[in-house]
Amino acid sequence: MKKFDMFKPVVAGMIAGAMALGLAVAPASAEMQKKEFKVVGTWGFLDHWKEREGPFWKERLPKLSGGKLTANAKSQTELGLSGFEIMRLLKLGVYDAVHGVTGYVAQDSPAIEGADLSGVIQDLSIYRKANEAYRHIMAREFEEKYGAKLLMIYAWPSQQLWCNLGDKSNKNVSLKDLKGKKIRTYSTTLGDFIEGIGGSAVTIAFAEVVPALQKGVADCGITGTLPAYNAKWYQVVTHNIRVRLGYASSFLAMNTKVWNGLDAETKALLKKELAILEEEMWVATAKNDERGMNCNAAGPCDGPTGGMVPVEPSMADKAQLKDVVENFVLKRWAKRCGTQKCLDEWNATIGKISGMKAAM
Repeated sequence: MKKFDMFKPVVAGMIAGAMALGLAVAPASAEMQKKEFKVVGTWGFLDHWKEREGPFWKERLPKLSGGKLTANAKSQTELGLSGFEIMRLLKLGVYDAVHGVTGYVAQDSPAIEGADLSGVIQDLSIYRKANEAYRHIMAREFEEKYGAKLLMIYAWPSQQLWCNLGDKSNKNVSLKDLKGKKIRTYSTTLGDFIEGIGGSAVTIAFAEVVPALQKGVADCGITGTLPAYNAKWYQVVTHNIRVRLGYASSFLAMNTKVWNGLDAETKALLKKELAILEEEMWVATAKNDERGMNCNAAGPCDGPTGGMVPVEPSMADKAQLKDVVENFVLKRWAKRCGTQKCLDEWNATIGKISGMKAAM
């Protein structure tokens, strides 16, 4: 099977959808109530917001609803938010709907954190199947912990290691070389992995990583392949160690009171159109993962190449990865998870699909 075969039916549907959007949209029925949603997206300088999240709320939804559904939609960047606080703001009713990263909002729920445990899955298609299997658990946790309706799950390009190791002529880099390094993370599970390889985890918001790398506050950072390129990390790091430490599991959630207050026609439209948007996210992520790796290295790329040294994991790196995942990542998460029910749910879904098992 070719790399993107799993997305072929999706792509066909997307093309049909795009054609449909170019046609006149029938006006919404008289029963559909007017509503302007207050929405927070992800980072304003990255493609998910610019090409999918923002256009959906600002253009597609108004058009599909005949102008009855509109949105005051802004990215986290524009609002000056870090991303860690958005679900609590949603719960308070400050916003109606938010896009976010599960690792940023899992403080109140180890089960939500379980959607993207560091290093467990090394392939995007398997990762998607695992997230679909886990979806009902995430939905329950969003409802119970945040009073939120889970409307979408999606991902970013694979989260990899980007390090300033000085000499680009040095091609023989391994995970063992990161012992003692200060490495930017954004979640507890990534911190577990970094500590497992002997590094020091430093929590830094995405927008602050480049200056942190420039000043030596961090030696390495973890982020997705295309986000690293778009944020020009190649200007401050030298090597890309291509171990997949997750896919920045992401979501769209709506305040439950807001969702329950919508009329049936609006709910039906949102469910249908957000399912299409979700598919588009996965297709883009698959393509952008490879594009990001190419552009950060020597190409091919539709922009300037980053010139980083790509480091594919050796057999020794893969063995170390497995050891760290089993003995640090999963064991520490199991303790945070705390109950046998939590572990059983994870093992029956993500664990079963990934071939991993969490135990206290």
